[in-house]
Amino acid sequence: MSAPAPSPLAIVDAEPLPRQEEVLTDAALAFVAELHRLFTPRRDELLARRSERRAEIARTSTLDFLPDTAQVREGDWKVAPAPAALNDRRVEITGPTDRKMTINALNSGAKVWLADFEDASAPTWENVVLGQRNLIDAYERRIDFTDPKSGKTYALKPAEELATVVMRPRGWHLDERHLQFDGRPVPGALVDFGLYFFHNAKRLIELGKGPYFYLPKTESHLEARLWNEIFVFAQDYVGIPQGTVRATVLIETITAAYEMEEILYELRDHAAGLNAGRWDYLFSIVKNFRDGGAKFVLPDRNAVTMTAPFMRAYTELLVRTCHKRGAHAIGGMAAFIPSRRDAEVNKVAFEKVKADKDREAADGFDGSWVAHPDLVPIAMVSFDAVLGDKPNQKERLREDVSVAPGELIAIDSLDAVPTYDGLVSAVQVGIRYIEAWLRGLGAVAIFNLMEDAATAEISRSQIWQWINAGVVFENGQKATPELARKIAAEELAAIRAEIGDEAFAAGKWQQAHDLLLTVSLDEDYADFLTLPAYEQLRG
Repeated sequence: MSAPAPSPLAIVDAEPLPRQEEVLTDAALAFVAELHRLFTPRRDELLARRSERRAEIARTSTLDFLPDTAQVREGDWKVAPAPAALNDRRVEITGPTDRKMTINALNSGAKVWLADFEDASAPTWENVVLGQRNLIDAYERRIDFTDPKSGKTYALKPAEELATVVMRPRGWHLDERHLQFDGRPVPGALVDFGLYFFHNAKRLIELGKGPYFYLPKTESHLEARLWNEIFVFAQDYVGIPQGTVRATVLIETITAAYEMEEILYELRDHAAGLNAGRWDYLFSIVKNFRDGGAKFVLPDRNAVTMTAPFMRAYTELLVRTCHKRGAHAIGGMAAFIPSRRDAEVNKVAFEKVKADKDREAADGFDGSWVAHPDLVPIAMVSFDAVLGDKPNQKERLREDVSVAPGELIAIDSLDAVPTYDGLVSAVQVGIRYIEAWLRGLGAVAIFNLMEDAATAEISRSQIWQWINAGVVFENGQKATPELARKIAAEELAAIRAEIGDEAFAAGKWQQAHDLLLTVSLDEDYADFLTLPAYEQLRG
């Protein structure tokens, strides 16, 4: 057999990484190049379509179920049955693919690990390539890790105790500047999907599992259709049966909430379920209705609980849609990070997590997310109480649920308003998260919560919206650019005092402060914070 031809992809401005040749093989890069050649033009068209739709929302301040796909919603069809490895998903843990997290997540006792190349991972070249290497090593059972500070060693449990991996590639909007085709960056989604699928699809089948994916930031059923076409091509390319791939779509944009059935229909031979991605969902509402007037102004992030009427409409519609079509409905994130120092903080937070997971299980969800291994048992108890020995509760069709189009965007049904403390919190979290992201960290513990890029998106979007809407806070102060700058300067000074001049200078604090203010105050609202941030990300 002849050696594969050199890949037409160029690796650009990238420092060599340990064992990168095991990931960036000619054959794997040739596959990514073919994905790029075949599917990037359609990706570009769909991104342009997003802009057109946003302009229409700005003009009309409304959304509705699609009239031209009514036959899909009324049709009698179901998605493919779940493979055995994905039939019980009662607790899923999320996190980036660094070596320590890979071992801890697989060992966590959760049924599924969302191995994240998206919001919980800053897309440095090192994270992109070594994250792939870590997953290969895990499947080959040649992964271990010794913490350089504590000396503690981490190793995998027996195979039957490990979580099933569902990998999340980057969203359609992000490019990978270090891999180029004729001088043009390849979409990050195709790089992440392509490298993982090429190296692991057959390996996973041998392990009794398969190449399973979470699809982020989807805005329409046409974007789901593109993913389905990619799956069909990829399975033929490596010679595995059609339908081996399974995808769970995050319903984390307001436009996708109006197309849940259509999204499942487009992916029906490869669909595993839908997930209620609550933080990005709130960001998407603000982004799309940011200039829609007072009735679309979102209060403080922490005041928007899952019991808010418009959030109830979203989650109940998701459960009904999934179960009607034979798919899993997966609930949202419990972001709390247990404190080793404060038992009282833990007690209150554990009670909140339990209440959240009890509610999801009672509503009909088949599983839910946590961000820390200590939360796995709490979520497990909530779902065990409802499921018992059953792997899921898809038989609960929730035919009692009926959601009108306006209910999904009835932001003014929430009895809460923006507060001055909410503005301070948005600035604090925004600066602290962006600073870590610029250093290559995507999942960051801030004020006892595990934050990812969705958090920073809400922070900067709320600052932008409150200023744009002229919100007046309870203390009589009006949201203005000057007030945001004052709070940001105070926060920067507080951080310097907290960590000292040397640590401050070693970090990316001023850069993060400046970037937060740019994306929060610019009249021309950036679609994604990570786009200008990526321009400043080194590595």
